[in-house]
Amino acid sequence: MNKFKKNKYTIVRKGIDPKLADFLTEYLFLKKEVSNTLFKLNCLPPHLKGLYGTFNDPQVPNSYAMYSDIANEVLLKRIKPIMEKNTGLKLVETYSYARIYQKGNILKRHKDRASCEISTTLNLGGDPWPVYLDPTGEHNKKGIKVNLNPGDMLIYSGCDIEHWREPFKGKHCVQVFLHYNIKNKKSMKYDGRIHLGLPSIQNVSIFDKKNDFFII
Repeated sequence: MNKFKKNKYTIVRKGIDPKLADFLTEYLFLKKEVSNTLFKLNCLPPHLKGLYGTFNDPQVPNSYAMYSDIANEVLLKRIKPIMEKNTGLKLVETYSYARIYQKGNILKRHKDRASCEISTTLNLGGDPWPVYLDPTGEHNKKGIKVNLNPGDMLIYSGCDIEHWREPFKGKHCVQVFLHYNIKNKKSMKYDGRIHLGLPSIQNVSIFDKKNDFFII
């Protein structure tokens, strides 16, 4: 039995090259800067704002977050073989999500939604900030502390295991979350979207199933 099946989590060191992690960190900081400028200038129509992320992430207020950035969606595809190898499961991609944490941020203890059956939080850069897991299911207050370096991956069963982070004392920490479902008839492939790279279906007005396109 592999470590994931036994514990519902496992750690992969240098899941991606640290140089790639550094590139993606710089990329996300630039995207944050561009997004902030465009929002301040109020030059984006409402239906395009989701393509540039949000500064009002309800899970972690006062942080910049990005659903389904194209670069991260490519990473979602590329990482799948590593995920399958380390979990022993056949998976389908659901969505990616990136966040730039800043000093004072907290990630409250929680379990994930149905599109996040099997997930990885991948450290891209910034200051160290441990993740805590409670694989016992007994609401253990202390939890298991996991430290990740740039390029390292924590793979976990997000719907089963409570996970959280204590108040962040550093300046910035950049993470990308890559989410998958176990491959079966109930899989939420692409998180309900037609293909990867599209905004969340919650952010579009009408989906024309007959012609397979979004009306925004």
